[in-house]
Amino acid sequence: MPIITVFSGTYCDAESVIGDVCERSGYRHLDDGELVDQAAQSSGMAANKIQRSLTSKVPVFNAFTRERECAMAHLRLAVAETLASDQLLLDGMCALLVPRQFQHVLRVCVIAERRTRGAAAARIEGLPDQEALQLVQRDDAERVLWAQRALGSADPWDAAHYDILVPTDKLELAEAVALITAQSESPALVRSERTDQAVADFLLRAQVEVELAREGHDVAVHTHDGAVTLTINRHVLLLKRLEAELSSIARRVSGVSSVRTVVGGEFHQADIYRKVDLEMPSKLLLVDDEREFVQTLSERLSMREIDSVIAYDGASALDLVNEEEPDVMILDLRMPGVNGIEVLRQVKATSPDVEVIILTGHGSEADRETCKQLGAFAYLRKPVNIDDLGKTIEQAKDVIRQKREKTANRVEGD
Repeated sequence: MPIITVFSGTYCDAESVIGDVCERSGYRHLDDGELVDQAAQSSGMAANKIQRSLTSKVPVFNAFTRERECAMAHLRLAVAETLASDQLLLDGMCALLVPRQFQHVLRVCVIAERRTRGAAAARIEGLPDQEALQLVQRDDAERVLWAQRALGSADPWDAAHYDILVPTDKLELAEAVALITAQSESPALVRSERTDQAVADFLLRAQVEVELAREGHDVAVHTHDGAVTLTINRHVLLLKRLEAELSSIARRVSGVSSVRTVVGGEFHQADIYRKVDLEMPSKLLLVDDEREFVQTLSERLSMREIDSVIAYDGASALDLVNEEEPDVMILDLRMPGVNGIEVLRQVKATSPDVEVIILTGHGSEADRETCKQLGAFAYLRKPVNIDDLGKTIEQAKDVIRQKREKTANRVEGD
């Protein structure tokens, strides 16, 4: 039996179409939520971080942590592991991860005109027409971002990606369901040795990608009948050493018979390939309104392989904490608007696991005492010795690592 994938826009009654197709055909329904949970379990990442990889822009810390690439690798593995099943309807963003060359898969897009969906959103959510239309536009923008990552295409509604387009504003529910179920019974979608080999190749690719992601590597993977090709698309100073390391990692995966490394068309682009240390990724936020000082500080830390993101005011820092969850924050006290003490107070109230290092040139002894009482990890004065600051950051990361280990041990004990 074939597999059906359904990608849809919001507020076009795709749920009714999917529910009736599954009821009529006996197909098992699998959605993004189940795949996210499966990916979270295999990766050890929080499910909400996996979910954000489906719907949000690339996190500002991603260049240092590659959480997005890790999430994608584990989501692809979750999809690959499900494709061994028959009579499966895969519904959601992850439907776009199923390779186009799978001949036993019926690809369906359920959509309606944006004006119709806006009217539905206004009715369902109780919103004014303009706000409802903006909600639909935001949902579509998320799908465009996802299509760029999953398909390399900026148009998730392009008919070339699908076998059937189902316009729910032009078809009755029964007609849409009949169209999908009739097409799913086509002899062209019957599984064969060729399709089974394609599924096996996809699963092996996903397994290799996961192993590489776990070691902090980001390269393109192609597989065929046990043969693995790894494509490096960034400039590399010690290419032979990297090739040997990548080959060693890929060969750990059961079923890999050979590994070949090649350089791709983007090999000579300006940025240099850098492996990420995923054991304790650097998510350091620098907060200071003195732009020249904080930019220089970021550069000096980077020379010591401590990467950082900069916020130039307290309000921006709080937004980044809410959205990106840094591990360590280096915080100035004297800033216009929201000052450092207020930032510290709010961060410790909402994100107590963030370790905050105060770095100021104007603080008093009373400020030091206040910061300590609010939970600051350390209180340093400008000008700071960069080696001392680096040691303090590492000490803060050690505390975070110990907390995470205790949490993991507690979960295992339960």
